[in-house]
Amino acid sequence: MFVRTLRDDPADAEVPSHRLLVRAGYIRRAAPGIYSWLPLGLRVLRRIEAIVRDEMDGIGAQELSFPALLPREPYEATGRWTEYGDGIFRLKDRKDGDYLLGPTHEEMFTLVVKDLYSSYKDLPLSLYQVQTKYRDEARPRAGILRGREFVMKDSYSFDVDDAGLDASYQRHRDAYVRIFDRLGFDYVIVKATSGAMGGSRSEEFLAKAAVGEDTYVRCTRCDYAANVEAVEVRPPAPVPYDDAPAAHAEQTPDTPTIDTLVDHLNEAFARDDRAWTAADTLKNVLVVLKHPDGTREPLAIGLPGDREVDQKRLEGQLEPIEVEPMDEAELARHPALKKGYIGPGVLGEKNASGIRYLVDPRVVEGTRWVTGADVAGSHVIDLVAGRDFTPDGTIEAAEVRDGDACPVCASRGDDGVLESARGIEMGHVFALGRKYADALDLRVLDENGKLVTVTMGSYGVGISRAVAAIAENTLDEIGLCWPRNVAPADVHLVATGKDEAVFAAAEQIAHELDAAGVTVLFDDRGGKTSPGVKFKDAELIGVPTIAVVGKGLADGVVEVKDRRSGERQDVAVGAVVDHLVGLVRA
Repeated sequence: MFVRTLRDDPADAEVPSHRLLVRAGYIRRAAPGIYSWLPLGLRVLRRIEAIVRDEMDGIGAQELSFPALLPREPYEATGRWTEYGDGIFRLKDRKDGDYLLGPTHEEMFTLVVKDLYSSYKDLPLSLYQVQTKYRDEARPRAGILRGREFVMKDSYSFDVDDAGLDASYQRHRDAYVRIFDRLGFDYVIVKATSGAMGGSRSEEFLAKAAVGEDTYVRCTRCDYAANVEAVEVRPPAPVPYDDAPAAHAEQTPDTPTIDTLVDHLNEAFARDDRAWTAADTLKNVLVVLKHPDGTREPLAIGLPGDREVDQKRLEGQLEPIEVEPMDEAELARHPALKKGYIGPGVLGEKNASGIRYLVDPRVVEGTRWVTGADVAGSHVIDLVAGRDFTPDGTIEAAEVRDGDACPVCASRGDDGVLESARGIEMGHVFALGRKYADALDLRVLDENGKLVTVTMGSYGVGISRAVAAIAENTLDEIGLCWPRNVAPADVHLVATGKDEAVFAAAEQIAHELDAAGVTVLFDDRGGKTSPGVKFKDAELIGVPTIAVVGKGLADGVVEVKDRRSGERQDVAVGAVVDHLVGLVRA
């Protein structure tokens, strides 16, 4: 075996799976976000691929393989050559033709079906591939969890109508449940946004992991679960405001922040019923939208002052547009805006600043707010939404917090609340609809001889990411601890000491296991390699069953250890092969 374990952590390791996969000899860094697969790692990768292929073949999907080097034209037709911005690797050939390294293959799947099929009789159809993808990640991190090169299974369904798409979507979703059950780690299925992919329905399969980049929420009462980007706040009912006092501007010197404003309100404008809180204020946050074509657009977001804008949640609503805070130079281009005292009075496309103004769904008609008066050192009290200002629309951009009302329970009058956790995106299913078929003119004749546009679904599994996600979900303080279905070997056989009889007996066991169809990693290192080093390597590498042939051989026994539980038992030499085969096939 071409393997070298390391005692020290790699300097760039950020998460446990990255640290252990490098130390145990599974992967090796080639460049930022780019890794070589060593023999142990490739074995795990291939076993995951085999599980995915088995389940995809089981639903009648057929495998093909597209090139990674792709022409510009199909992506130009769908607009994604521009939409991807800096997120893809672009290159030119010697004839100055434009190409990209494939980040995903919707266009290619659509075109190959268009090229070969033309009738409803050819559908439904599901195609898939297992292939390396490329994305120019701005901040590759966490080893193979977020890299610039990664292996992915992507599949696509093609149907004549929406009912067919619903059936294809469900078949793929069911297959994904079986895949992730077989991979042997904890996961959750959550509602997700479709983002730049488009489509009417989208769900993510997230591996539960504290180091995950995705935050999801689950209800404490019902089965609602969603990525925070997909959480939809249930707006409160409109509030009558016939008897609301008129809005009035007041001097509020030195109150450019929510905290200083609330302190001043409680000191200078104390309420009889309760104290002022940040939730009584309307915060207006300014950002700049970077469109894929390079144009920049200012945007104002109004939200309750006790909330912050969640950058990832905001970008999830606007994808593929990128978002960045408005800097001082940009602010100076809008003299109507008074930093720290910005209010709805100057916001909105029809107002002085001409800046589009979107508000949180909680800002409903009749709600009363304290907000900037658009004059330095001054705020407006009792500003009523719908009476004193009208935003250009709403946007889901505010942070989602533990204890927020579950939108499903709220619609039923129940009291379920949300709890958050972290996860790693392992799979994503989309009901794409006709976005790509429309762009590339994929149509077939229906049973009445009429041309109809095909409807599509898209379904992805991050296969190389799964290696790290499974490792992250199953490792312990001493090393990797693979589920049997994906482990690089079934049994890690260790021969210890210097007695030739020990090594001969261990080799005989290895041959018998191999003959029985059991994959063996046999540590037959002799010489100066101590038993302690061999034991540490076995625990680090993480094969689920470790068998040690050593001192116990004199008593006619072999020690068998379960890597996950740590349980050990002595098994008679003559029975150890049958015992190990039984463990593997259990």
